[in-house]
Amino acid sequence: MKQTKLLNILAKVKSFPSMPEAAAKLLKLLDNPDATAAQIEQILRYDAGLTANLLKLTNSVYFGLPCKVGSVTQAVVLLGWKKLIQLVMASCVNAVMGKPVPGYDLPAGELWRHSIAVSVAAEGLAKELKVSASEEIFTAALLHDVGKLVLGGFVKEDLEKIETEASRGISFEVAEHMVLGTDHTEVGAQILKNWSFPPALVNAVRWHHDPDSAGKTDTLVDIVHVANILCLMIGIGVGREGLCYKPSPLATKRLGLRTNDLEMVASWTLQYVDDLCDVFGS
Repeated sequence: MKQTKLLNILAKVKSFPSMPEAAAKLLKLLDNPDATAAQIEQILRYDAGLTANLLKLTNSVYFGLPCKVGSVTQAVVLLGWKKLIQLVMASCVNAVMGKPVPGYDLPAGELWRHSIAVSVAAEGLAKELKVSASEEIFTAALLHDVGKLVLGGFVKEDLEKIETEASRGISFEVAEHMVLGTDHTEVGAQILKNWSFPPALVNAVRWHHDPDSAGKTDTLVDIVHVANILCLMIGIGVGREGLCYKPSPLATKRLGLRTNDLEMVASWTLQYVDDLCDVFGS
């Protein structure tokens, strides 16, 4: 029975919508150190809606740019082309992640709001810790729960069994794995693989609930993990999983985080999450 269910889950992962064409083309540029603003503009020129969303996001309060940005080229100059590509991908996944998620008790828009919040928190942590590669951190955090979109229906079907296991003192995702043969972290990692995302981002999604099992120390994994737990602790995107989570002591120690760091990032997140959601039209 479990094997059949797992095969059904894998089939749904395989049929999950592919990354939109513009985002897929831009993703390939991430591995090209010689990518230019002209290449990015060429890809976006035939998608007026995406360009408009991108400029709206670039001009949001969150980025605090000193002047109004009116073109993709100007946005690249002010934000950097890697950051711009990540924002394009965020705009592309907005619609699919704004849907209600059955099983996890997340109404329409709540998974997206949680995802945005975790991205803001992750960038806040990176800033506090003076960690580079904030573009990768933003995207890994944004997509950390994408697996729930596939698994939600299956969780709903077996919710009673999952909650029975979770009542024995284990986390919801561990109970999920026991009943379904997989969990939303594994499913999310597979979706990102199918989208040809870099291994570092796949890894961050795969281990965001269990960074101590990632096999090696990975700052990106630790930051996404802590950011996710921090947002659950302040009540953003809680849903079915409840408020029973705490960040891994080893992860917080590896990052060198103090209580006041977490408090500052929590405040930063609450300040900007709604503004960003508004910009994305959520």
